[in-house]
Amino acid sequence: MTENFKSAFDAIADSPEDALNMKLRASMVREIRAKLAAKGWTQTRAASELGISQPRVSDLLNGKLSRFSLDALVTILAKLGSNVELRVA
Repeated sequence: MTENFKSAFDAIADSPEDALNMKLRASMVREIRAKLAAKGWTQTRAASELGISQPRVSDLLNGKLSRFSLDALVTILAKLGSNVELRVA
């Protein structure tokens, strides 16, 4: 029997809570990547502006979600001038 999932995160996560966390982090990383692309920064410049290392910027651009907490991603978005809001439904 084939099981259907709403997203790839639902399929690979150990729990619905883990899937939600991954979805939130993925959304934030997509926003960070878009903002960095719009600024046209190199990874080195982005690292300097964001106060993180160039390898961390590389991890962001390559979607390595497990290497970033929600807290770290909120901080990066704030440094990029984003307004991060949380809505609980």
